[in-house]
Amino acid sequence: MTKRLYYDKPDLLEFESVVEDVTTPKKSVNASRPAIILRETAFYPTSGGQVHDTGWIAVGNDRLRVAEVAEAEDGRIVHYLEGPTKPGTAEPQTFAVSGNSVHGLIDPDRRRDHMQQHSGQHVLSAAFLALYNLPTVSFHMGEDYCSIDLATESLTEAQVVGAEKRANEIIFENRPVTIRYVRRDEAEKLGLRKLPPADREELRLIEIADFDLSACGGTHVNATGQIGSILLRKFERTRQGVRVEFVCGVRAVRASRRDYTTLTEAAALFSAQLSDVPQMIRKTFDESKNLRKQREDALDELAATMAEAAIRASSAQSRRVVVRVFSDRDTSFAKLFAQKLTRAGMAVVALVGSTIDPPGLVFAQTPGETTDMGALLKEILSSVGGRGGGSKDFAQGGVPAGSDIEQLLQIAARKIEG
Repeated sequence: MTKRLYYDKPDLLEFESVVEDVTTPKKSVNASRPAIILRETAFYPTSGGQVHDTGWIAVGNDRLRVAEVAEAEDGRIVHYLEGPTKPGTAEPQTFAVSGNSVHGLIDPDRRRDHMQQHSGQHVLSAAFLALYNLPTVSFHMGEDYCSIDLATESLTEAQVVGAEKRANEIIFENRPVTIRYVRRDEAEKLGLRKLPPADREELRLIEIADFDLSACGGTHVNATGQIGSILLRKFERTRQGVRVEFVCGVRAVRASRRDYTTLTEAAALFSAQLSDVPQMIRKTFDESKNLRKQREDALDELAATMAEAAIRASSAQSRRVVVRVFSDRDTSFAKLFAQKLTRAGMAVVALVGSTIDPPGLVFAQTPGETTDMGALLKEILSSVGGRGGGSKDFAQGGVPAGSDIEQLLQIAARKIEG
């Protein structure tokens, strides 16, 4: 089992070790990567909701990038490497062989970020539990944001704001964050926020002074002030409760800057103050909704007027067949026009098409008429490779671009009149 230096020294960024094994390369998107196992390591492997460290392994004057770190089933930590390729191959050259001494270097920005996010999660989870008795059931750390899932059916905006406020109070107080190890039977008496499954006799505890005590194998800050700040982004219902997205430290600064830039650009578009942007958006939305309603009403009136004119122009038979092609209206208007025709209070068959991309056909009849519109449409569409369908009284489908819509409608009309 690999000795984990980060357990006792989460801020350790450089270390000396020895290569114990070189494993079978792991396939990645680009190429095969050699993987090594060290006697001890400060590289954190993906586990417990926290993603892995990256960095470098130096052997003499040569340096290989550590692109991924994972934990094997036997407890050893595997370091996947990227570096110069072997001559004539796409496989990275590894200078690390069993028995070699190596120097490990952790990417400091990535490690600091992970420490801020994970410690921030402990503070936030403890705040939700202390204020509202809402326990955390899972934690996820992504590249841009983190999230916790709370065991609750609902969460209010006031609770989100309250938890964020309390979490930042704990951060600003710069409380010590300490590490200790205890036996499981002892841990059961200490009032841990969450007791892990019974698979280890000794537990590593992370304690935030007078606020939180949790079993955790991740990397953490030495004091809450190093978290910087915590910003809750959004929350939503999931299958197991409510998911809360958040960012800490440098991520919180980046997110705030991005939000401010976006809001500033929006304010400029409206020629408004930042605080007036929501009101301006609501106003624009309402105006757009009203315009859309006016347009729909106008189209409805237009379709009705055109339907009346088409019926008057058709021959006064027991059943009128109206054939119409629209080159300036889409298929949705063709459908509306057909509906107006067949609801005019007389026996009508509507064969309507639109040439606007994507072109389409609409076949409809007054309910109770004898023609099967769905069957007729499928027959017409099959001749040109179109697709669609419908019921006995109404059917709709699309045809390939360039199809002769007028000809297809005339063929359908002849079949009806035939």
